[in-house]
Amino acid sequence: MTLAPDDSRKTSARLRLDHALERVEITFRGMTAQADEVQCDCHWGSDEELALLKRPDIALDPDLLRRTWSAPDWRDHGAVLRRVLPQLARSLVQGMDAPAYDMEAIGRSFARGGWREWPEPQSAAVWEFLHAWWAYSLTTPEPAVAVHDLIILCVEASETLTPWLAAWEALDDRHADRHLAEAADAWEYDLLADSLPWYPWSDESAALCAELSSWLARHAPTRLRTPDVSEELLHRIRLIGLTGPARWEDPHWPNHRY
Repeated sequence: MTLAPDDSRKTSARLRLDHALERVEITFRGMTAQADEVQCDCHWGSDEELALLKRPDIALDPDLLRRTWSAPDWRDHGAVLRRVLPQLARSLVQGMDAPAYDMEAIGRSFARGGWREWPEPQSAAVWEFLHAWWAYSLTTPEPAVAVHDLIILCVEASETLTPWLAAWEALDDRHADRHLAEAADAWEYDLLADSLPWYPWSDESAALCAELSSWLARHAPTRLRTPDVSEELLHRIRLIGLTGPARWEDPHWPNHRY
């Protein structure tokens, strides 16, 4: 049986993601937290739990995994992140029952770990995991993490928006377009107020907001002219591409919302 282009693309993306997860497991197998790593036993957890991080390849329960990646005050955050990364990566892909706002926090945890400065095989494995997960989610009807939430994790982890938007734009895929409509609907309120739809770790909020607004206004209208997308949303996307009086004086400006 010949697969439709979208189905073939999804299968290829799933294989890429599986390989990326396997690469993460192989690359970070045997990693541990530093022997002298410490944590607060009254706020973070017990000495016994800390000892697990100093032993390799032992699965952590979901609560301990969350406390580990989210703690902001490790002596060597990078070593701790490397210790949990194989399990964390698989948990992320499966959805890990995390609220949307955790995507921002998880991305910041990656950034705090300084993964882009790790030895090349390690940093390359993380890059490929993020890109493979992103590509798979774009081409999947119901990804475990909504695309407009996942991009926040990717941006916060990599401290750049450009490659994620470029990959999205390059896809001629009905699922990617539907995710684009959902993202535009989720983002338009903030972008019309010239605000980024999340709080970035870096001080580049204005630049990121301008890049996202420009990309959405330029790329989305031609991709979203389908019966499933309302004219109201298309007008709001158009307004995001305008500034000053051209936006505020437009008859479709939703001034009652601001």
